[in-house]
Amino acid sequence: MATSADEVRQFPRPPVTFTDQRSRTVDIEAYDGDPSPLVAMYAQFDHESRAQGVPPRGERQIREWVETLLAEGLNVVVWHDETAVGHAVLIPEGESSELAIFVHPEYQSAGIGTRLIEVLLGHGQANGLDHVWLAVERTNHVAMKLYDGVGFETRLRDRAEHEMERPL
Repeated sequence: MATSADEVRQFPRPPVTFTDQRSRTVDIEAYDGDPSPLVAMYAQFDHESRAQGVPPRGERQIREWVETLLAEGLNVVVWHDETAVGHAVLIPEGESSELAIFVHPEYQSAGIGTRLIEVLLGHGQANGLDHVWLAVERTNHVAMKLYDGVGFETRLRDRAEHEMERPL
């Protein structure tokens, strides 16, 4: 991976409050609490809002998945009023961490995903992580643009997905 000025970028740490592009004030916080608000958010995701098998279908499967993410990863949650509307996590895997990010469909395309990923990366920096990777469906151009915008570079391309990475 090439060295760039963006590699040393310091990302914001949680908590962060901002107004999205639809004039909604949201808060992004580090989170390791009750899975119920995230389960409720993910239960509202339709087929088009799922990628690579996540979030899973069914409340029991969603709860088990969320509990695992909360137990094993560094999590940040976006709140609008008292409702979870976004979630991102870094899951340690050896010397790197896998990133996953989800924004409720009604809150997409409003700048929340960009801010959420930046705060998650800042949370990772604050916790001593130094490398992050992710997998994205190759047809998900919106997500790929988001990841590129925060300094991810493609390291592997295949028929179904791309793997992207960046140092912290």
